[in-house]
Amino acid sequence: MNEQKFKIQAQELGILLTDKMLEQFEYYYQKLIAYNEKVNLTAITEKEEIFVKHFLDSIVIANLLKENATVCDIGSGAGFPSLPLKIVRPDLNVTMVDSLNKRIVFLQELILELGLTNIEAVHSRAEDYIKEHREAYDYLVARAVAGLNTLSEYCIPFVKIGGSFLAYKSVNIIEELKEAQNAIKILGGVVKSIKEIKLPQSDIVRNVVIIEKQHATPKAYPRDKNSPKIKPL
Repeated sequence: MNEQKFKIQAQELGILLTDKMLEQFEYYYQKLIAYNEKVNLTAITEKEEIFVKHFLDSIVIANLLKENATVCDIGSGAGFPSLPLKIVRPDLNVTMVDSLNKRIVFLQELILELGLTNIEAVHSRAEDYIKEHREAYDYLVARAVAGLNTLSEYCIPFVKIGGSFLAYKSVNIIEELKEAQNAIKILGGVVKSIKEIKLPQSDIVRNVVIIEKQHATPKAYPRDKNSPKIKPL
């Protein structure tokens, strides 16, 4: 991957990458590939694909977040989208939550090695983490394969009233949105907008669904024992 190309791609999204940021992304890539040999973090291993499909894709919302915001990433996996967001937006206060401790160990090492502050990686399930962090964050972000109705139940309870849940989804989301309307309403949210973003110099199109939290989420949510996946609202 040509650093200059990545810099130009980011610039087309309105993001100016410094030399330090480029060095951090290069280090992230190297560690991800090395760690991936012992812990399954990504199926994508080719350098240019990682820079576009993971790094560039993660930062598409960078300019949508207010300054010094608190951001939580539920099911953060190898750190996408929250860690690339933190690199390009050092002002953000970021929490990454994942249920697999091997991923959290990777993220904790990476945070230290990149010299990042105001970011933590927490080993927990959403259903447990919510107990002390209900309506605690300005933004929730998720770049997961679960349906929007399921994702909403895991994520919206963490969002402050007036804050937003930003869900990274694919191009074809009309049916998924219809299926999620009931869940979003019950959980206190409303779909404010859907931003269709083409990743520069690629054929990849990303839809970001922005759900604003307007009312408090009933204490019964999120439900436990995989109910959000097995029986979505």
